[in-house]
Amino acid sequence: MKGAIASTHDLATRAGADILARGGNAFDAAVAAGLVLQVVEPHLNGPGGDLPAILWKDGKAQILCAQAPVPAGATLEHYRNEGLELIPGDGLLATVIPGAFDGWMLMLRDHGTVELADVMAAAIKLADEGHPILDRAVDTIAGLADFFRKHWQGSADLWLPNGEAPAKGSLFRNTELAATWQRILKESVGDSREARIDAARDVFYRGFVAERIGEFCAQMQAMDASGSTHHGVLTAEDMAGYSASYEEPLTFQYQGWTIAKTDAWGQGPVLLQTLSLLAGYDLSSLDPLGNEFAHLVIEAEKLAFADRDTYYGDPAKSPVPIKEMLQPAYYEARRALIGDKADNSLNPGTPEGFADQRARMLDLFERLSRPAGAVYEPTMAHLRRTPSGDTVHLDVIDRWGNMVSATPSGGWLQSSPTIPGLGFCLNSRAQMFWLEEGLPTSLKPGNRPRTTLSPSLGWHEDGRRLSFGTPGGDQQDQWQLLFFLRYVHGNMDLKSALDAPMFHSTHMPSSFYPRSREPGGVVAEADLPQTTVDALNERGHKVQVVPAGSIGRVSAAVYHPDNKLEAAITRRGTYGGAIVLE
Repeated sequence: MKGAIASTHDLATRAGADILARGGNAFDAAVAAGLVLQVVEPHLNGPGGDLPAILWKDGKAQILCAQAPVPAGATLEHYRNEGLELIPGDGLLATVIPGAFDGWMLMLRDHGTVELADVMAAAIKLADEGHPILDRAVDTIAGLADFFRKHWQGSADLWLPNGEAPAKGSLFRNTELAATWQRILKESVGDSREARIDAARDVFYRGFVAERIGEFCAQMQAMDASGSTHHGVLTAEDMAGYSASYEEPLTFQYQGWTIAKTDAWGQGPVLLQTLSLLAGYDLSSLDPLGNEFAHLVIEAEKLAFADRDTYYGDPAKSPVPIKEMLQPAYYEARRALIGDKADNSLNPGTPEGFADQRARMLDLFERLSRPAGAVYEPTMAHLRRTPSGDTVHLDVIDRWGNMVSATPSGGWLQSSPTIPGLGFCLNSRAQMFWLEEGLPTSLKPGNRPRTTLSPSLGWHEDGRRLSFGTPGGDQQDQWQLLFFLRYVHGNMDLKSALDAPMFHSTHMPSSFYPRSREPGGVVAEADLPQTTVDALNERGHKVQVVPAGSIGRVSAAVYHPDNKLEAAITRRGTYGGAIVLE
């Protein structure tokens, strides 16, 4: 059976490939792989997390939004009364309604072909019988062992078998999660495949799972990064009112490609904005590892990310001028700001009618997004802004040409206390809101957070289609951009473009607690030519060199008009996998 799949973990790739080989389509395979990722990369995603995906079917791209909103009790007044200036990056106050499960189920019901039990089988087996635990997961657990024992007993009970962190490479079992999924299957009865999937959604959001989550948030006082304990505000009623949804993508045309991204509740449009700025340069004439190329990319990213931080938010709840910012009059004026030297100021544009918002956000960044201090990353590697990943990604193509690009995240084992009886924890996505009135990213019940999750899908005039993405928080669209530009302009094949030396800017305010920034900062892998690094520093960038192969976990899959399929992962993904079925 023809098909292709790449993901950040080989076991997930195999699970998806098995579904493809048995006649399932891309959507079936994506769900199977996505559920396995929750088991085998628990420090990077989980059942209590969130999910954006871009689907290609019948010649059209569509966004699946499983980024759920803020609970009814998450008000500015309540959080201020809790003594908070910023929302902590962990604990229970940082939680929004978990959306991932409903997103996967909606994809399976509407676009899949196989039974729920079949796509859940691999994940249940790995959770119940065990899987070799990743070194990075062990390091995360070991670093938090004392904290778990003292503050989060449910996490200690699950992640510290026999009272200690598991040995690297040892077989790790999460029998509570397996039992949760088995009970969901048992209670998911109906007269058709679709009815059984809808029943599973009801069990999770209006049955025993939601009830247990509500009870836990009300009873548990969880220590968090603020240094204090807090009850959660998520309730069973919040869960009951949620369902994932579909949206039209935002798109931008570049060099014969149409690139599709989520709306501005994710950071995806920042890639489109950066492409709009770079479209005015002849990048094909530049060395893709040279300093001129790197300088233009970095300066364009600074301008686009300044707009992200100033204007992006939930467009269903407050105006976001994203369509204006993708118009020639706007991006041509912004492009004129790129000079030969680094501009290390925060410089968002001023769409018509948004001058006051620009001024307010710059004031907020000055007060709260400080140029120094630790940055909380979901991996807990928060002393350096060089994360090797903070979530997961998968790309799938089937023999009919259907495609999925998905970037699930949230519900990391370190984000929130594990809920006894369920075997998973909640997300910490609310940390991306500000505790200020009247902003597009103000904490407000019913609002979706502006996340960093950013899958990509593109199609070319010649019939090619490309699915790609990566973990990496604020770096996701920076690493994806480098891959895409080198694939388009650098005469590189898929694997070479994925493996080429990476760099990214740390100039923008972090999306993660405590929201710090590094004006002019650039992180570059050591195999980027030294002449490029030296020239960037001379231009005014502040380059930090990190080991080669230490940043970026981009994967990609390509459909060619002659029905040839490709899938590949970067060399950096030591445990990722790509499979092409002939």
